[in-house]
Amino acid sequence: MAGGRAGVADLCGPRLLNKGAKLSAADLKAALKREAETLGFDCIGVTDPAAIGNAGKYFREFLDAGAHGDMDWLAAQPERRMDPRVLWPGVRSIIMLGFNYGPDENPLALLEQRTRGAISAYAQGDDYHDVIKKRLKMLARWLVAASGDEVKVFIDTAAVMEKPLAQAAGLGWQGKHTNLVSREFGSWLFLGAIFSASDLPRDDADSDHCGSCNACQEICPTAAFPAPYKLDARRCISYLTIENKGPIPLEFRKSIGNRIYGCDDCLAVCPWNKFAQQGREAKLSARAELRAPSLTELARLDDAAFRALFSKSPIKRIGRDRFVRNVLIAIGNADDASLAAEAERLLDDASPLVRGAAVWALSQLMTRERFDALAAKAVGAETDESVRDEWRQTSVVMPREGRASSIPRHLE
Repeated sequence: MAGGRAGVADLCGPRLLNKGAKLSAADLKAALKREAETLGFDCIGVTDPAAIGNAGKYFREFLDAGAHGDMDWLAAQPERRMDPRVLWPGVRSIIMLGFNYGPDENPLALLEQRTRGAISAYAQGDDYHDVIKKRLKMLARWLVAASGDEVKVFIDTAAVMEKPLAQAAGLGWQGKHTNLVSREFGSWLFLGAIFSASDLPRDDADSDHCGSCNACQEICPTAAFPAPYKLDARRCISYLTIENKGPIPLEFRKSIGNRIYGCDDCLAVCPWNKFAQQGREAKLSARAELRAPSLTELARLDDAAFRALFSKSPIKRIGRDRFVRNVLIAIGNADDASLAAEAERLLDDASPLVRGAAVWALSQLMTRERFDALAAKAVGAETDESVRDEWRQTSVVMPREGRASSIPRHLE
């Protein structure tokens, strides 16, 4: 946001200073911390724009390996991520803030309820971008009024490497799962940043406390960590169910289980979560209808119902078709033949993405004889080649007695 004198009247109350007073850098930082706490932030630290260290080098290696998949926005102008001063040459201090969203239940427990969908904890409430950005802007206006210096606000939507900056600011450390870990809040922190033209005192960087623990590496269902501290997003369930716009690759479908939006496994298993606290912000708390939603009900969502259910939710941004694709993968993994009717109905869906996922779900729930009979009718009427390919592919790999060793004649 641009600089200005907005909010200066707020500085003249008992919490702050007398009108016209000038704060020292140390006093300004102390007052900033108090204001952040008043606005609901759980932790705050200040670091130097040059404190990103080797993170830029590792990010370049991540891009060169193609591990970002189809997230082309990550590869756009990488130098802006690798050095905050390229993003904004006027920055002198980076203020990192953490907002706790610790869940009130263990996310891993729902994975056993196969006819229910598992939604990542961060997405069960309102969209954190909207909730936290409002607070960041309020804090930024306060800082502008107190310092007279320009600021810019970022939360997970700009070319900012929040996690290494948060470590440099002392909020925690980047764990082996590549996410931030806090000794106070475990793996459950949203991060926001305020770039300031003020020169504020720096906090000490946190150090790595993962030790010999590899729990996050070992629990990953899709082996998305080629090595500690390295992620291949192309194998990550969060990427596959959120960022991936096409069919989910066959090799990962069984491993996805009932995870229909994101995955918390590597976060939830972290032993530092024993010190974690439940989040305090009501708007980020899990909505009752999103804690363990029925796959049957979710499969019946049309576009209007999808938008209504996920109003103010981050889930809305992937759209109904990609979401129902995810639901159908979970249905295929439910081991409940009664759900086959939902998948069969969606063979007539307007979206090829949905129809293709329905084919796979049916291949997991039907007998070989029933599947082949259905295919004999459906393939001839199918106009989309990607869906026809799905019929061919699933017929070959069907995990049922009488499984095909070659493509049936009617699928050729």
